[in-house]
Amino acid sequence: MPSTAPRHTFRSVAPVLALCWLAVFFEGMDVNVYGAVMPRMLDDPGLGLGPATAGTIGSWTTLGMLVAALAIGPVTDRLGRRPVLAASVALFSLGSAICALSGTPAPFGAGRFLAGLGFGSLLPICLSMVLEFAPPRRAALATGLLMTSYHVGGMFATGLGMTLAPALGWRSIFWAGVLPALIAIPLLLRLLPESPGVLLAKGRTAEAHAIADRYGMARPGPTDAPAHGTGGRPSSVLALFRPGARWATPLLWLASFCGLLLVYGVGTWLPQMMRASGYGLTSSVSFLLVINVGAVVGMFIAGRTADRYGPVRVSALWFLLTAAGALLLRAHLPLALTYAVVAVTGIWLFSAQVMVYAAADRVYPAADRATGMGWVTGIGRTGAVVGPWLGGILAADGNTQLGFVAFALAGLLGAAAIALVPVARRFGNGAASPAALGAQAEAQAGAE
Repeated sequence: MPSTAPRHTFRSVAPVLALCWLAVFFEGMDVNVYGAVMPRMLDDPGLGLGPATAGTIGSWTTLGMLVAALAIGPVTDRLGRRPVLAASVALFSLGSAICALSGTPAPFGAGRFLAGLGFGSLLPICLSMVLEFAPPRRAALATGLLMTSYHVGGMFATGLGMTLAPALGWRSIFWAGVLPALIAIPLLLRLLPESPGVLLAKGRTAEAHAIADRYGMARPGPTDAPAHGTGGRPSSVLALFRPGARWATPLLWLASFCGLLLVYGVGTWLPQMMRASGYGLTSSVSFLLVINVGAVVGMFIAGRTADRYGPVRVSALWFLLTAAGALLLRAHLPLALTYAVVAVTGIWLFSAQVMVYAAADRVYPAADRATGMGWVTGIGRTGAVVGPWLGGILAADGNTQLGFVAFALAGLLGAAAIALVPVARRFGNGAASPAALGAQAEAQAGAE
């Protein structure tokens, strides 16, 4: 009797991709509202926010992301992806409400830290879900498609900053950040399937097989079950340093650090840096919109290119092109040319970081995916802490334009780190036993 199960294609797993896309869209909106309204917040005498404090608050947000991302792998392996994802949305919606109510920088910063806890846990979960459900040979494209939502959310936040904030004030933008709790949480809890690997680890084999069959996936086996995380043991982290990954892991962390320094440094300070370069307030904020448009286009280009040539090569090249774009933005070019440079820099900048995630998927087997992705994003969040803080320090000292140089250097370092990952994997495999080498080769073949 012929099988009635769907083929494992993007179409068969579209509901999962769509729900994760929606969740990351709201994260992108909520993360980017701060940069979109920062010039107006700095001009609000009642708030008492200065450039250095603004940069510090941006770092509090990313500190919350760091804490959550490092802890989220074992937590989701134990409790399940779906409930923790819904809790993440609730956290950053609550943080946005606190920001809208704040009258001084201290409670505002507390709200952004709370939101950061939600941001930091949401992205690793969505990445793990998409990489688990997506067709294996389209992993990079699936990652790119997912991350378009972050930048569409950023564009939406910028649009709110340009239209709603002038009429209703900057607080109205943070009230809009409460919408995810009302829209996304009911949909996630009702429609998002649980991870088959997590269900298998919990002994719910029939449910795991039923979900895999429904979405046209291969049924999970013992190597797909996150045994470390369900027990909550530190071996889940130690597994990231087994043969084949022991040297690649710190390089992925460094590349993620550089990528997220760029993403959050530019996302927070681009309008203010362009304003310091002589552009008007409206133009400066619109550059944030343009760079996010470039980012969406870049995700499609990078995803398809990486599925053909490999995410490591694409990420390294994209980092180099980002460095060149950052240096070009330091020059005061004609307005039309500046818009073009900002757009193409957006194509390279954000997808360079996303391809680091796709490269991590090829380093870690399925059982270690959530923890590995959590630590790649989590350690990378230190870059997200440094980026806004560094921009604030430079702005406070009147050296805002030096931010472009700092971002260019981060692009060069990120390119070097990700380019060395294949070398590190070969070096790490050299010390492995024949049995370990065989297992690693089998895992790598399955990922590619």
